[in-house]
Amino acid sequence: MIVSIKDIFKMIGMLLVSFCSVIVCGMFLNYYLDLVTVENLITTDVSRIFYDAQCSTAKVVSAVSGGCLLLTTVVLLCFYIGHYIDTHQKQLGIMKALGYGRFSVAKSFWVFGLPVLAGTALGYLGAHLLMPKLYEIQNKDGYLPDVPISFHLGLCIALVFAPAVFFSLLAVIYGFLKLKVPALQLMREQSIRKVVPSRKDTDLPFLQELEKSNVRQKKSLIFFITFAVFCFAAMTQMSCSMDELASRMMGIMIMAIGIVLAVVTLFIATTSVIKANRKTITMMKVFGYSARECGKAVLSGYRPWAYLGFVLGTIYQYALLKLMVLVVFKDVEGVPDYKFDVPVMFITLGVFIVLYEAIMYAYTRKMEKLSVKEIMLE
Repeated sequence: MIVSIKDIFKMIGMLLVSFCSVIVCGMFLNYYLDLVTVENLITTDVSRIFYDAQCSTAKVVSAVSGGCLLLTTVVLLCFYIGHYIDTHQKQLGIMKALGYGRFSVAKSFWVFGLPVLAGTALGYLGAHLLMPKLYEIQNKDGYLPDVPISFHLGLCIALVFAPAVFFSLLAVIYGFLKLKVPALQLMREQSIRKVVPSRKDTDLPFLQELEKSNVRQKKSLIFFITFAVFCFAAMTQMSCSMDELASRMMGIMIMAIGIVLAVVTLFIATTSVIKANRKTITMMKVFGYSARECGKAVLSGYRPWAYLGFVLGTIYQYALLKLMVLVVFKDVEGVPDYKFDVPVMFITLGVFIVLYEAIMYAYTRKMEKLSVKEIMLE
């Protein structure tokens, strides 16, 4: 077996993202399927309007959250497989040299789907635990008849087992493509990525050139950092509007999911940057560079992308909530118009700046503890 259980435990990010995706989609899709069963009991025009709005809400929430988190899981999977191949080049090269084909090696990558299975199973279980409260809140105005909670086998298969099979197959296919490298190159642990330096950067000072080089070589981490801040900005600001547009439970759930995704993806990105630059950082320390200068060279190149993520998250949450009010709830009486909340935006921005800079400072201090002797003996 190429991939060990220890490697699987490292993919906590995929488990958490899968959990967040299924717990949201599981609740709203189950509610939608149960809501359809009482459609024939709706007799008034007001109830019909409310029924249509609830169905549309369930579809929109499931599509938006599920689609966004599906994309995130795909990127995470590709990142983990790429990282695994980079850190196990010698072992993989030896296997290819012994006559194992690409598919023979790549087929063991199916186990990368196990964290997804664990996350979807836990998410589906969590969704059923929260469903009674959701059903109660969704019909708090009493426009709809009582909606019984039912178990839907097809939904369980679609949300729990189908994603695990899909990501296992995707892992095998992506691993097969990534292993299209000569065995000798793998055994020598030569870089699989061909990085061509930009002509514009050749005359830059060393620290600036290193900063730009890190960003170019780790483009996948740009997505993680941008997405982490995107989730924080969008979910935090959106949760503040849930009391009027939905419920406090929904607001708390959205904020919790946003914070979990932000912390997980930012942790993965920052840790990966530090690990990829351990030798560079220690050599910089040998030549007299301070931890602050090391941190600036390694981490500062991602700061503009973090602020871009905040801007995109702010725009996204406003557009989504405005769309919900104008399209989904347009015929429902008593739904307030949604306006952009400037004070909440500035409060969220302030919290983001404090948290982000505190995390960057913590990782900069962590660089001081890197042992030169330990790196040299690797």
